[in-house]
Amino acid sequence: MLIAESAEFIRAEYVKIQRFKECINTSNKQLAEEIIDPKAEFISLTSTEKLYGGSGYLSVVDFLRKSFSDIHWKIVDMAAEDDKIAVSWICSGTHDGNFMSLPATGKKFSFTCMNFYYFNDEGKIIKDVAAEGLLGLFNSLGLLK
Repeated sequence: MLIAESAEFIRAEYVKIQRFKECINTSNKQLAEEIIDPKAEFISLTSTEKLYGGSGYLSVVDFLRKSFSDIHWKIVDMAAEDDKIAVSWICSGTHDGNFMSLPATGKKFSFTCMNFYYFNDEGKIIKDVAAEGLLGLFNSLGLLK
């Protein structure tokens, strides 16, 4: 890939993720439908059924917003290759609503998370894979209940 082509690719991928960040930070349903493929399947702790498309994805965000009304995602870093983009996020907010039977504490939180987004030929998200990090280790060792 030539340098000019590489720079254009990077700009295009950056724009995709900026639009996605706007979508989740504002719960913009119209934008979600534009950038997330309607056949994209998402699995969530918030639903026993599979969720699809932009509305399915935002249902998870809306679930979180009920417990953390000011939840916000900020891009820390990203890398793109072919049909995927890896994003390191800082997620922050305040626990001001019930969350999975835990009453609101009023505590502020901030943590780093990593997601991998896969795109189809139309540039729409078709898959979101969250990295587990140490939680995966703790879960494997039975340290989480």
